[in-house]
Amino acid sequence: MQNGPAVRRRKLGAELRALRTGAGITSGEAARLVGWHQSKVSRIETGASGVKATDLRALLDAYDVRDAQLRELLLVLAGSEDTGGNDRWWHAYRGVLPPTYRDFISLESQASAMRTLETTVVPGLLQTPEYARAVTRAAVKDLAEDRLDTLVAVRLARQDVLRSASPLRLSAVLDEAVLRREVGGPEVMARQLERLAEDARLPQVRLQVLPFRAGAHVGLTGPFVVFSFPSTSDLDVVVVDQLTSSLYLERKEDLEAYSEAFNSLQMHALSPEDSLDYIAAIGDGA
Repeated sequence: MQNGPAVRRRKLGAELRALRTGAGITSGEAARLVGWHQSKVSRIETGASGVKATDLRALLDAYDVRDAQLRELLLVLAGSEDTGGNDRWWHAYRGVLPPTYRDFISLESQASAMRTLETTVVPGLLQTPEYARAVTRAAVKDLAEDRLDTLVAVRLARQDVLRSASPLRLSAVLDEAVLRREVGGPEVMARQLERLAEDARLPQVRLQVLPFRAGAHVGLTGPFVVFSFPSTSDLDVVVVDQLTSSLYLERKEDLEAYSEAFNSLQMHALSPEDSLDYIAAIGDGA
C-alpha cells in the first residue's frame, strides 16, 4: 500500500528528472550547479529521499524553471510549509488532522480539476455545515465536541477552492443512495439537497446523479477521487479511501483505468440538467 508522502516524493522526483533532462543537464552537472554530490540528486529523483524547500528552489533555478504555478505545486509535493507566502491554512490543524488527510487537502488545494465518485455521502466540498457535522460525528467514534467543531471547520474551509480566483473544476457523480440516505434528520437533508442544487449551477461544478435504475456499474467497488494538476498530467493521482487510511495510486495504468471508469459512470449517469430535476424530485418526496 502506498501512502501520500511516498507518492509525492516519487512524483516530485520524476518531474525534477524530466525538468533536468528537458534543460539538457546531466545529473552530474546538476549536482555541480547546486554544490551537491551526484548521489543526492539521484536519491531525490528516484524518490528515495525528500528535499527541503531551499534545495528544491536551487534545483528549479538551475533548470531555469520560471513557471510560478509549477514551482508552487512542486513545493507542495515536497511537503514544504514554505510555499512562497501562499496560505497553507491547514498547517494550523497539524495536531488534529491525520497526515493522510493533510496530504489530501494539500493535493486538493493545488489541483486544477477533481473527478469524484461518491456512493455513500455528499462530497466534502458540497456539504452544508449541519450535514458535515452529522457525517463526522457518525464516522469518528467518541469524538469530543471541540474536536468535532474543528473537523467541521476544516471541512468548510476546504470548500474555498471552489470559489477562489482560479477555482477547482469539480466533476462529481453521485449514486442515488447519497441523495436518499437521511443524514442528520429530515431538515438537515432537505437543506443539503438544496445546497447540491445551488452548487451544481456553478460553472466550475458538473454534478451528475447515477440513479438506481442504472443497475450495476463499475463504481460498485467504491468511491474514488482523481486529482489533475496544471502544467503537467504526470502529477495526476488517484485517491481511494479506506477505513483507516487512504491509498494513493500513481501508475499510468491506474490513472487510465480510473479515468475510463469515471467516463463510463458519466455516460450511465443522468445529464447535469436531468440530475438537477432528479435532486429536486427527491427533495419533494419522490
